[in-house]
Amino acid sequence: MGQRPPPLGNALSARTAFVTGASRGIGRAAAVALADAGNRVAFCYSRDEDGAKETQSAIEAAGADALAIRADVGDRAAVDAAFDEIESAWGPVELLVNNAGIANDGLVARMSDEAWDDVIRVNLTGAFSTIRRATGRMMRARFGRIVNVSSVGAHIGGPGQANYAAAKAGLLGLSRSVAKELAPRGITCNVVAPGPIVTSMTEGMPEDWHERASAAVPLGRFGTPEEVGAVVAFLCSDPAGYITGALVPVDGGLGMGH
Repeated sequence: MGQRPPPLGNALSARTAFVTGASRGIGRAAAVALADAGNRVAFCYSRDEDGAKETQSAIEAAGADALAIRADVGDRAAVDAAFDEIESAWGPVELLVNNAGIANDGLVARMSDEAWDDVIRVNLTGAFSTIRRATGRMMRARFGRIVNVSSVGAHIGGPGQANYAAAKAGLLGLSRSVAKELAPRGITCNVVAPGPIVTSMTEGMPEDWHERASAAVPLGRFGTPEEVGAVVAFLCSDPAGYITGALVPVDGGLGMGH
């Protein structure tokens, strides 16, 4: 017989969460959603100090403790240092959300080794590094929630995005392997795959691009970071304890059938 499932009550209860890449957009929305549920939320950012301050303020406005850490998840030493800081302040990370990611687009024939390596290092290896660092404590506690943020582009591809799509697709194999490996210890690992989302990046695109992108989505609109953050927070919850190895699309139907 497996472990007894936790009681269905509040989605979350005063746990320690760590969200990577949370100075804006989906990462910030996920951090705030976890804070709204009553958790302590640590987050990291690479360069955007102003955005990090806004995220910290939003977490605190939700009534939760916040801890902002500058760290490049593609640097294993920086990942270890970030976890050391969180554990020193609040104890083990119980809820891990891997959202940090970069893009460096280019056609395959012209893509440099650096462009390929950098995107894989941050978007895929970075998630592996945080998971590896978190799981020791999670296994001892026999509890943990891991959510990796992928993209609809991982399944439908995109011209000029071989590196990005490969890294985001790799998150699914990583997550399902982790899910099977750690399930006996009460740890879940899932993937959220957003589609077109309203962010500072998409807001800067031309109007005709917005029209074409919206038309490709069955629901006919872009999603919001908050819609993705809500799904991430649910997958980190106690009621989601019987969900693991899942790919959850938040894409308005764009990736339907993939």
